[in-house]
Amino acid sequence: MKTAERIGRLPPYVFSDLERLEDEKRREGVDVISLGIGDPDLGPPQFVTDALVEALGRESFHQYSSSQGERFYREAVAEWYGKRFGVRVDPDREVCALIGSKEGLANIARAFVDRGDRVGVPDPGYPVYSQGAALLSDGLPVALRMNDSFLPEYPFPENLAAVYLNYPNNPTAAFAGRDDIDRFVEAAHDGGSILCYDNAYSEQYFGDSRPPSVLQTKHSIEGVVEFHSLSKTFNMTGFRAGFAVGDEKLIAGLKKVKSQIDSGIPKFIQAAGAAALGRYSGAGRPVELEENAAELEARMGCLVDGLRRLGFEAAMPGGTFYLWLPVAGDGSEMVRAMIEVGIVATPGMAFGSAGRRYVRFAVTAPKERIEEALRRMGSSGGVMRFAGGSGQ
Repeated sequence: MKTAERIGRLPPYVFSDLERLEDEKRREGVDVISLGIGDPDLGPPQFVTDALVEALGRESFHQYSSSQGERFYREAVAEWYGKRFGVRVDPDREVCALIGSKEGLANIARAFVDRGDRVGVPDPGYPVYSQGAALLSDGLPVALRMNDSFLPEYPFPENLAAVYLNYPNNPTAAFAGRDDIDRFVEAAHDGGSILCYDNAYSEQYFGDSRPPSVLQTKHSIEGVVEFHSLSKTFNMTGFRAGFAVGDEKLIAGLKKVKSQIDSGIPKFIQAAGAAALGRYSGAGRPVELEENAAELEARMGCLVDGLRRLGFEAAMPGGTFYLWLPVAGDGSEMVRAMIEVGIVATPGMAFGSAGRRYVRFAVTAPKERIEEALRRMGSSGGVMRFAGGSGQ
């Protein structure tokens, strides 16, 4: 059977391969420690599940929603933006509900990328930008030049229909500040590109340096849209709840695409999402999220310290639950050696050619499991030959 040409252009989705390898090892009886996929092992706060259970009892919440989301959910998003970022948002014209931010990142391209259009994507970067968005819209992904801090260099390449950026960053855990987002927006405006800003990790930070929203720019938000998710913030990955906020023309285009594709997030999940966002009283995180961040920071410190003792050049990130580790050699080979001792991590090449000499770890396991993973690595000559390395 003939598949569409665009499907043939897609490389394998590495996370599906990792899940397959992990399943194979488990079937072999191996005790697998999964530090590969960014899926939190910590559950959502109790008040979120309480809101979900209560909403399940509402008869009207068993019917279809709309692809743009219920108004109470969009109002909760707008109110959260006001509290967290000090940004005024119109819930009717500037907010669209998403079935997780991943589908929104892909669907915005269907609205604004034509066949042959060039789409700027970070290298390394989340594969959905180049694959689910650019390639599946018949566009051409163009790698952005990144500096040593994994921030884009300027100007952007010429003739880009869209540019995707993401800070705090997956996979590198790099951060961007207010001055950086002003430069992102200015560069996009100068190039006539729309700017798609993935801010899914804005609440995963260590310390007091809160990551900004791109909508806090001093420039016009014309041509700017930001994507958010409840997945990482509230450990709600399986709920599939997110939102897009920004230029009303971009939001209108996204809504039009989605109206042909989905019927929205289930209403009872939107109720849980609204309760989650409503937990904020100001710019700071609620206590449940502070506790979550403290746990992630402790796990990350354990991983970084252990890798340093093994001879790797590990640096403590400022947030996210990712460690972007430079290694001495091909990161894909190191990942294969780790799988042999029952540890799953992600090869840097999964995020682009610039990631060849890196491995990404996700601290999605308790400290004792991370310590066990470090013990296994230290006992494996196949893994230890990759110690050191600068990522170059």
